[in-house]
Amino acid sequence: MEQPAYKIILRRDFTSLQKTDHSEKIAKAIDRLKAFEPPDGYYLAFSGGKDSLCIYHLAKMAGVKFDAHYNVTGIDPPELVYFIRDNYPDVIFDSPGITMWELIVKKRMPPTRVVRYCCQHLKERGGIGRFVVTGVRWAESARRKNSRAMVELNSSSKRQVMLNNDNDEARRMMETCVMKGKHILNPIIEWTDTDVWTFIKSRGISYCKLYDEGFTRLGCIACPMAGPKGMERELARYPKFRALYLKAFEKMIAARRERGLSCDFFTDPETVMQWWIYGTKKKGQMES
Repeated sequence: MEQPAYKIILRRDFTSLQKTDHSEKIAKAIDRLKAFEPPDGYYLAFSGGKDSLCIYHLAKMAGVKFDAHYNVTGIDPPELVYFIRDNYPDVIFDSPGITMWELIVKKRMPPTRVVRYCCQHLKERGGIGRFVVTGVRWAESARRKNSRAMVELNSSSKRQVMLNNDNDEARRMMETCVMKGKHILNPIIEWTDTDVWTFIKSRGISYCKLYDEGFTRLGCIACPMAGPKGMERELARYPKFRALYLKAFEKMIAARRERGLSCDFFTDPETVMQWWIYGTKKKGQMES
């Protein structure tokens, strides 16, 4: 039986964790939440995954005002949706007004690792005009480490501000936010996976059971960012979603033909599915 992701991570990084005062990271995250608390409270982006569990409970510990929002994508694992409903009744469910299936037809192509239009329409809509708290962490990807700051401001100002308790002058605490109409606070941006799981386990915080079944990430079913093996696994586990994708691909092909667009790699729904997961030697989403 595949071991839960958190057990593997905690065992692997235990030595490095001993060298880090985890309580200092918790205190720092709480201080950040207190330092930037807006009068109307935070908009807390809640996905039900391990990182959003941390920021939710840290906000509670900080005693700051916030309202938590879950963007209903319609393609998240059912287990995750039930977990949120059962354990976080105060979380607000926000609907995007468009489904993934409609987006695929509208864009006339599936979302890819490079063209991630789904995130913009399904996950990143909320919080306009608000100060948004997210669980973004540098450890999640090299791209995030190079592009995301602890505080991101929607402002033309180039001024960069340090928090009093953040003495690492190499880390910029503020930057101009490219997301229109919102400020963003990432209070656990430097946390490792070990920090996240230590926080959750040491406080007895309930988490979605999919983590105990070998899942290391929770999110949209068959997200291209999961890679071919991850997409295969999720589509096999949720065959009804695979059928919905195929139905959307069929409508997408019709929309492409109607617009006179090339269908070289989109001859039929199953061909689209294979291209989407694996790509091809000539051209494919994994190489684009």
